[in-house]
Amino acid sequence: MLAQRTLKSLTKAVGVGLHSGQRVELTLRPAGPDTGIVFRRVDLSAPVEIAVNAMAVTDTRLASTISNGGVKVHTIEHLMSACAGLGLDNLYVDITAEEVPILDGSSASFVYLLQSAGIVMQNAPKRFIRVIKPVEVREGEGRTLKWARLDPYHGYKLAFEIEFDHPAVNSTGQRVEFDFGSGQYAREIARARTFGFTRDVEMMRSNGLAMGGGLDNAIVMDDVKVLNADGLRYQDEFVKHKILDAVGDLYIVGKPLLAAYSAFRSGHAMNNQLLRALLERPDAYEVVSFQHEREAPRGFAQLAPAW
Repeated sequence: MLAQRTLKSLTKAVGVGLHSGQRVELTLRPAGPDTGIVFRRVDLSAPVEIAVNAMAVTDTRLASTISNGGVKVHTIEHLMSACAGLGLDNLYVDITAEEVPILDGSSASFVYLLQSAGIVMQNAPKRFIRVIKPVEVREGEGRTLKWARLDPYHGYKLAFEIEFDHPAVNSTGQRVEFDFGSGQYAREIARARTFGFTRDVEMMRSNGLAMGGGLDNAIVMDDVKVLNADGLRYQDEFVKHKILDAVGDLYIVGKPLLAAYSAFRSGHAMNNQLLRALLERPDAYEVVSFQHEREAPRGFAQLAPAW
């Protein structure tokens, strides 16, 4: 059968939160079949667990935040994207602060950490959410229009289009498609970094955001150009980071999707709205597993994507 996956051993990282600027220690631990991905705030006098699911998302301003009662973990999307890219089903994430460390601003460091710990198959079938009817959410019209959509597809592919009126972004691709069947998540998507504009930094910091951001963990642009000395990692790094975020946001549903995702100017909020719209329509999806790897869509049976 196509089996669930977890880590072979634990692995650790230390960094700072992008928005909080706080130092945080992260410990990624193996978890048993059907555990899912569970964050544990171990800095509290009584540790609190927050199981990842679409309804646990309570804030989507510039990041995806999950909560259990008043206990929160911010900015989980890059780690979730890495878990999706490597097909990890079960994981405990012990964390010593409110925000996942930003590391280099992409999911590549998380991919490296997870792969270094080793990935093992478990004696339980991997379960997918297969979309069987289209689901769409839309907002605004004209220049304010944004939307996100899931369509039936035997596999998992994503198409994203951004629209930024900025010279540095205009000179790159503003639309990209990526199919998980290629097995190239780590090579083609994982290294794309988050990005921001110097003109927004003062406003964000006055609101307690981007306190840990800088040239070592983000693409930073002034009014005309990229300020990072090493330039871009991909020609179309901006829109590829939006794909990276979408992969992480959508994996918050708790199981890998079998669907074609497409979006225009979507973000964390709309991605979560799309998941909730899907879950509100039991006729639009089904939970499936595969008794033989050959029945699964291309790319899902391999243990870990190549760099």
